[in-house]
Amino acid sequence: MDPRFKVSNREALMGIGLAVLNFIWWYAFAYGLGGKPVKEYQYIWGFPAWFFYSCVAGFVVFSILVYVMVKVFFKELPFEEDTYQETKGEEK
Repeated sequence: MDPRFKVSNREALMGIGLAVLNFIWWYAFAYGLGGKPVKEYQYIWGFPAWFFYSCVAGFVVFSILVYVMVKVFFKELPFEEDTYQETKGEEK
C-alpha cells in the first residue's frame, strides 16, 4: 500500500473527528442553553447566549483548531508518483 494513502486516511479521520466535535459543540450549546423559555435567556453582544456560544464562539474556536491541525499534524505530499519517488529517495 502506498504510504501516501496512510497519511491521507489519517488526515481524513482527523478532519471527520473535528467535524463531529464541531457538531457536538454546536448541538450542546444550541439545545443546552436554548432549551429555556425566552424570558430566561442571557445575552452576549446582543445575541442570545446559546447562539453566541454555538455559532459565533464555535466558529472562532474551530477555525483556530483547523489552523493548528493543518500546521501541526498535516503533511504536504505530492500527488504525482514520480515526484513522490524522488522525495522519498531524498529522505534516505
